[in-house]
Amino acid sequence: MPISKKPRSKAALKTSTKASAPAALPDRRAMESFLAAIAGRRGDDATAKAQDVMYEAWERITSRSRMALARKALGISPLCADAYVLLAEEARSIEEARDYYAKGVEAGELALGPRGFKQYAGHFWGFLETRPYMRARAGLAGTLLRLGDVDGALAHYRDMLKLNPNDNQGIRYVLAGCLLRQDNDSALKELLAAYEDGNASWLYTRALVAFRESGDGDKHAAALVRDAWSANEHVPAILSGAKSPVISDDDGYITMGGPDEATYYVTECGAAWHRTPGAVAWLTKLTATLGPKRRTRAAVH
Repeated sequence: MPISKKPRSKAALKTSTKASAPAALPDRRAMESFLAAIAGRRGDDATAKAQDVMYEAWERITSRSRMALARKALGISPLCADAYVLLAEEARSIEEARDYYAKGVEAGELALGPRGFKQYAGHFWGFLETRPYMRARAGLAGTLLRLGDVDGALAHYRDMLKLNPNDNQGIRYVLAGCLLRQDNDSALKELLAAYEDGNASWLYTRALVAFRESGDGDKHAAALVRDAWSANEHVPAILSGAKSPVISDDDGYITMGGPDEATYYVTECGAAWHRTPGAVAWLTKLTATLGPKRRTRAAVH
């Protein structure tokens, strides 16, 4: 099994409705404190001081200590969006999480102001000041999706891609999954064309859309299958039921090219394959002719 790992998109992770268990790995958000220190923007105003408290909160491993620091941060500045994000992650219900995320979005908008949105438009996430807002908005969209408000979630995801076309958060994967479940092939094709992406989920979805358009005789669709299989050879077997799904560790990471990545894709997008007549059989037949894939042990950056 390849050892290369990548973090799951925060947007794709389910919002926690229970107190978090101690993290096996350090919270990546805490590392932003080093970037903030280098940029020289730590502690220069109330919101920045509150954000410093949140960097400390991300390092704590117990719910009680994390929540206490989040409330401390809000006491320093009610515009600390990340404090609401943490409280949402520790919420006791999906509705409570949604409300906290919504407060985080509002706080983030006020903290950035019209000038900030104008200054950072097209480059959100590239600036630390925008990240709390983007985290809150991704969390809100995710909870809306779970609550059945698909249109509301899609509106957030589309706006986030406009703010940050580089898509550091992996919003495009969640949006693609939503469009696929809706059978909105025209919007999905537009999204797929906007990103050259070697991610297995992206490639398998491109292959499915091509099959829907042209059928099993399309050479371009077959080439997309080969590319997708090269990225993850486990998807066809799990999709067809020939191989059992794999439950990955709930640490926010998946193995690139591994069965846990394949399981995640099938969980999110498998239904679309099965309701497309002949798609699974076509995929299984094509990939059965492919030889063993050469493994790579290169680290993912």
